[in-house]
Amino acid sequence: MKKVLALIASLVFATLAFAGCGGSQSSSSSSSSSAAAMSGTKTLKVGATAVPHAEILEAAKPLLEKEGIKLDIVEFNDYVQPNLALNDKELDANFFQHEPYLKNFMDEHKEVKLVNAGGVHIEPMGIYSKKVKDLKDLKDGATISIPNDPTNGGRALLLLQKAGLLKLKDGVNEKATLQDIAENPKNFKFQEVEAAQVPRTLDDVDAAIINSNFAMQIQLDPTKDSLFIEDKTSPYVNIVAVRDGDQNRPEIQALMKVLNSQEIKDFINDKYKGAVVPAF
Repeated sequence: MKKVLALIASLVFATLAFAGCGGSQSSSSSSSSSAAAMSGTKTLKVGATAVPHAEILEAAKPLLEKEGIKLDIVEFNDYVQPNLALNDKELDANFFQHEPYLKNFMDEHKEVKLVNAGGVHIEPMGIYSKKVKDLKDLKDGATISIPNDPTNGGRALLLLQKAGLLKLKDGVNEKATLQDIAENPKNFKFQEVEAAQVPRTLDDVDAAIINSNFAMQIQLDPTKDSLFIEDKTSPYVNIVAVRDGDQNRPEIQALMKVLNSQEIKDFINDKYKGAVVPAF
């Protein structure tokens, strides 16, 4: 009887051991399949301001999907956090700025190491007003609001000079400041605020210099509502920024190929009708 019981016990043990091996193999195979599936999924996380950057990226989504890349768009409403998040590896790229702004940002944030992966479009900066219909009607001592960051502020002053409203010192470029104004015949006063907040000043100032993306967010049509606007020769091309070294990643190169495609050019021209201009 003892021998029979011992035989039964050994058979049960062997069966359980075999089943255990089989279960382990199945689990390993499942994990391998899952890992393979995961490795085949490519996702790009791109930070962007809402208009037009996030809208352009939305148009690029189905084109990138054909390349086997899922585009995850993270919206921001300021010009600081997208670069910090990208530098901290919370994003794969960002799309909201022009190169002069990026260079100035890195001068002020030495820890940030980002590069231009390619240009996409130009957002002409314009002069807007709810008080006058023509710039020549701006009164003596009128208040004009401009962006307070160095590059967009300088850009605004250059636009005012091009419009004939003031004159800057000789040789001054996009880094112009209020101290670089050489002639201000109508004694304009200037209110410096964050670029995203400039549209909110329109009711309180005589004129405002607004980036097109922020103008469109408050339903202003840059081609119709601006009193003066940059032309297509503007050097302020909006770029895709990445961490230095990532510009050669296949996913980033695929993103730039799509953003510089005829489909995206047609989307920009059809949707924005000159308020945003393709730079390729």
